[in-house]
Amino acid sequence: MRYKLNTRSYNDLIVKGSKAILPFVILILIAGCAGSPETKKPKPIAFPAPPDQPRYYYERTIFGTGAVKLADKMSRLKSILTGADQRDGYAFAKPFDIAVHQGRLFISDTVHRVVFALDFVSGESIIIGDSGDASDLFKPLGVATDNQGNLYVCDIHLKKVMLYDRNGKWRYDIDLSNEMDRPSGVEVSGDGSTVFVVDIGGVKSKRHRVAVYDTHSRSHLRTLGSRGTKSGEFNLPRDVAVGQNNHLYVTDGGNFRVQVIDQQGENIRSWGTPGRHLGQFSRPKGIASDNAGNIYVVDAAFGNFQIFTPNGELLLYLGTRSETAGPAKYMLPAGIDVDEDGRIYLVDQFFRKVEVFRPAGLAEDEGYSGLAQYQ
Repeated sequence: MRYKLNTRSYNDLIVKGSKAILPFVILILIAGCAGSPETKKPKPIAFPAPPDQPRYYYERTIFGTGAVKLADKMSRLKSILTGADQRDGYAFAKPFDIAVHQGRLFISDTVHRVVFALDFVSGESIIIGDSGDASDLFKPLGVATDNQGNLYVCDIHLKKVMLYDRNGKWRYDIDLSNEMDRPSGVEVSGDGSTVFVVDIGGVKSKRHRVAVYDTHSRSHLRTLGSRGTKSGEFNLPRDVAVGQNNHLYVTDGGNFRVQVIDQQGENIRSWGTPGRHLGQFSRPKGIASDNAGNIYVVDAAFGNFQIFTPNGELLLYLGTRSETAGPAKYMLPAGIDVDEDGRIYLVDQFFRKVEVFRPAGLAEDEGYSGLAQYQ
């Protein structure tokens, strides 16, 4: 039986709890109308920390679809009194990957078996892949968008890339079963003509590689790499991003490196060694690139992501492995993306959250995902 999203019991509890606290809420509202002392806005959390010049600021944490709803005074008071978020929406269960297009966040969730679309421009949220027909998802992992905002979802169970338009309408799928064992990561060319799918393979599999597909004909074009340790070979690859000069940047997990290849599979460069020092890798997973060609690599063992130049020079790392929740604290980070304005979005599976970091040169209310209005 397919798992269905349901918040009925949660909402019933909220209604009952709200009746009990209503007198207190009214008193607080009355007191609030009478005026309250001004409070200083807390200082933003900067990365790197002072006295170094900040390059990014922690902006917010997203736990579910309710993040795009405007919170009125009553709902904020209920949240304070009950310790729960009263806004409508679904909480993430086990988010995996994220792709962002012009203020719309697409987040895959392997427990809910859907992709959540959160739009911080329109304030709406959409559930994709739960229609009860051929468009349904089963275990969505990697997600990507093209320049038009079309959504590409890699489903490891279906062994398909499912293609939807920006509003979640299913268009068609690309069958991966003949070429892939365990498809996980996905990337797409900006014009949407070519899809790149990572096969993580497995201990007994020889299919540790990247497969290339034509989206119009839905045909397999070629396969890049094979299992091994040499240049152009992979061992448990996890994700892929299109970067500078349209080169492919692949997290080669079992070889503890990032490999850069062209779209025909020719080796360009690689960097990384196993270890726990800066610039090294332990469990590299998600990867993304920004408009300047810089590369962002998530490491699940470190609980952080590192930022590199296109040539592999380390610029900055951000995050700490922790068993306690908090900004920039992670236990199982996975997917990552960078939007058109330079905001970074990181998914943590364990804490079931997406965190957003803003470039220091970008104001809170600037860009497609100017989040200040939804705080």
